Amino acid sequence: MKDSEVKQGLIVVDIQNDYFSSGNLELVGIEQAAKNAGKILQKFRDKQSLVFHIQHISNQSEATFFLPDSQGAKIHESVAPQSNEIIVVKHFPNSFRETHLLKYLKDSEIEEVVICGAMSHMCIDATTRAAFDFGFQCVVIEDACATRDLEHKGKTVKAAEVHAAFMAALAMPYAKVISTDEFGRV
Repeated sequence: MKDSEVKQGLIVVDIQNDYFSSGNLELVGIEQAAKNAGKILQKFRDKQSLVFHIQHISNQSEATFFLPDSQGAKIHESVAPQSNEIIVVKHFPNSFRETHLLKYLKDSEIEEVVICGAMSHMCIDATTRAAFDFGFQCVVIEDACATRDLEHKGKTVKAAEVHAAFMAALAMPYAKVISTDEFGRV
């Protein structure tokens, strides 16, 4: 690593089976987002940089997805962790809340986190804002994230609009929001 380079870590958030077509809460565009996340993941593996997989396990009795010990809660095969990669189990949208993620990042002297995964309006948003508040430089790979249509007061907000609104909000001042291709050129 050159002196001018910051030490990066990749955080792959909740790319789990329940978000795919056979799961309990399919997201719009999850297949392409996972494919792009896989490209980013490979870049980190090629550089032998640190990778942190976030796995949401629901501990709420009314939960309908990411249920403990279910196939849906497993990390999707497209980004399956390797034995040297850290898996952080969480129970809240913020990947730092009541987990060891902050300790792992600080112990590894990570300065910049690259974030991708799901859902754009929940866990990506919460994790990015928390990382920023903890003093990390943040990069969000926008086309390696996915979300779903939302409803508010009887109006459906399409996933593309939800995603764009949250990426726009994160872009100032929380993160550098770029595409997979743009990250490849950095």
